[in-house]
Amino acid sequence: MTATTTKASSAVPSFCEGIQYFGEALPDFETYGATPVIESGKGAIASPTDPKAVYQTLLAADALRYLTLQITGSKASGHPGGFASQAEAYAALVMLGHKNIITEVGHHAPGFYSAMFLDRSLEDMGISTVQQLRDRFREKHGLIGHLSGYIPGILAPAGPLGQGQHFAMSAALLHRDKLFPFTVGDGGLGEPYIMSAMAHFNTAYPNVTNFLPILVWNGYSQEHHSMVSLKTTDEMIAYWKGNGFAEVIIVDAKEFDDQNQPGDYVDSTIFSFQKRLEFTKAVLVGIDKAARSALSGTLTVFIIKQLKGAGVHALGAKSHNLYPQDTLTAPHIVTALQKRALSVEAWQTVRTNAERAGGGPAAKTVVTEFELPLVDIGELPLEEYAVGGDPKVSTTAMGRLVGIIGNKDKNFLVTNADGNAASGIGNINEALKIIHPTADETYHQAPGGQVYEPLSEDACAGLAVGLSLMGARSLWCSYESFAINGLPIWQTVTQAMAELRRKTPSTITLFTAGALEQGRNGWTHQRPEIEAYFASMMRNGNVFPVFPPDANSIQVCYDWALGTKNKGIVITASKSPLPIRTTLEQTKQGLEKGAILLHEVAGGKQVVFAVIGDMTLIPVFEAAAFLETEGIGVKIISVINPRRLYRADDTAWDTCSEPDGGFLSDAEFDSLFAGDALIGVTGGAGAMLEPIMLRSTSKRDIFAWKRGETTASAGELMAFNGLTAEALTKRAIELVH
Repeated sequence: MTATTTKASSAVPSFCEGIQYFGEALPDFETYGATPVIESGKGAIASPTDPKAVYQTLLAADALRYLTLQITGSKASGHPGGFASQAEAYAALVMLGHKNIITEVGHHAPGFYSAMFLDRSLEDMGISTVQQLRDRFREKHGLIGHLSGYIPGILAPAGPLGQGQHFAMSAALLHRDKLFPFTVGDGGLGEPYIMSAMAHFNTAYPNVTNFLPILVWNGYSQEHHSMVSLKTTDEMIAYWKGNGFAEVIIVDAKEFDDQNQPGDYVDSTIFSFQKRLEFTKAVLVGIDKAARSALSGTLTVFIIKQLKGAGVHALGAKSHNLYPQDTLTAPHIVTALQKRALSVEAWQTVRTNAERAGGGPAAKTVVTEFELPLVDIGELPLEEYAVGGDPKVSTTAMGRLVGIIGNKDKNFLVTNADGNAASGIGNINEALKIIHPTADETYHQAPGGQVYEPLSEDACAGLAVGLSLMGARSLWCSYESFAINGLPIWQTVTQAMAELRRKTPSTITLFTAGALEQGRNGWTHQRPEIEAYFASMMRNGNVFPVFPPDANSIQVCYDWALGTKNKGIVITASKSPLPIRTTLEQTKQGLEKGAILLHEVAGGKQVVFAVIGDMTLIPVFEAAAFLETEGIGVKIISVINPRRLYRADDTAWDTCSEPDGGFLSDAEFDSLFAGDALIGVTGGAGAMLEPIMLRSTSKRDIFAWKRGETTASAGELMAFNGLTAEALTKRAIELVH
């Protein structure tokens, strides 16, 4: 094929502006390529064996490769190689009418952007030409380096590996009639915990098989061979079948190679044109078979085996990303573009098919472009306990509400790594039942339950936050000490929610059994550093860690969280019976203002205790009682919603898609926290107290968690960390004198 530099011509469609090279028509174009095979008013090809459909799928694959390389080359940055090795599979999905496509691989972003350009989705963000596509790549408010829900037609974020399957499974659960393919690279296949997550999901939901992994078996990871590069076809089939996949469909480019390429992984773009068509047909037929299988109740995987970088500027790991020298004027980039260059007429055919496929642009058709209707759960029946009455378990009080919600909203799901009863929320299991193939009333198990319990925090967090991102209500429950293993995907989703173009229920968590309750279980169960993670995330503007001090407060916190959108809300509370210190109304104020006054006694000098948590209030009240006998005034402030205590400029709240600009004013802050001395107290990370320490002008100090240790009681563990009434009293007296 020869290629020519773009020339202005009335025959060139306007969307092609910016394409540097056009090629001559491929063989038999007039017969098989001139008329779009997806007819007007149709959403897919009529048959995967139709020679026109095969031919035009090949055109689409080459168009995707060309655009992927051109837009990454425009910035000498980005990742073309991985997507290029499966371009036929992506093109086949689209030609078959499937556009709810997700990816495990953030480095596939330029390929996905190319697809969204071809079907006109990107016109919703002002990108109508290839030149604009190039200009907006890797620019702020443009096409960022990794996928985001900010981009029209893109269903889910992608960047960290090991996450894409959660989004596909969540979507499949909510939309049983649609297919949700997701690409996963062989380089990332070993990431925690892709296979185990799908295996547990299949056990819990054996009839929900309408998610389809598309394994890109190209032999390479980012900078070296993939760890599965030496597997044989039989071994790869056994691997997937051993993890529960009943149907494994593999198309290996090597079987079609007529160029005697060395090695097990080959580049189909250098085959003879006839062999390219045969390979493309095999992919198209295989994808069609896989899609039908997945949609009909069989857990299925499609595997395309083709050398990484097929059809772009380099091969193997060398094709993974571009470097500063890989510009659009570099000879190797120019040569690669010219080889993939399509004729003007071919571009128009590809564009028309892409636009018609699936019933229109992805930005107008995929499930995440619409808000999922939510069941009206009405007003929650909060139960108010008497202040000073019998101690109550906060988590149990919240669990009662969770059961009510689940019985009203059948899309609602609770996830926990097999520990609800141990966290004081066994009442959730009783009300909603653990999803399990073995029905057992003793353990509250039933196949149709709403409590998802894999022994993996990643799987718990993944399905819960995936459901929230897709528009449903969910709750992820965990021990604070273990939740760190599920946090990466939670962070991914909260960041995505901050920039979504639609409203979606906030992702809500309940973390129980704080470190102070876990002394007997040893230091492995005491890891409150996760609170430092959340403390830093508060500055995002849409992350709200909340700390209810009692069983009344937690009910109000959860009720508030349910009414919010596009936020990450972390509720941390004890599973032990603790005193009732607040009314429902006080927590409503605390959520709005950030904190509430629990106790105040005047004195000559005044010490203010700003306390995060529930158990930590115990030594603080003891210290206050002693200080009062010394004539020192004391205020005890319960910090319920620390994000409200920042100054407005401290967070990026105004950049969030559902902005929440509620912050405590300076005057209100002073009325709460002003004193001769301020002591922040937390059983977790001291970083959570940052908003208060930034604004206070008093003499101040922090008492916070230091390290876990095996102890016989919470009091002994607090003593090990210096959180005692004696230590607090001593420091308070030092500060005021």
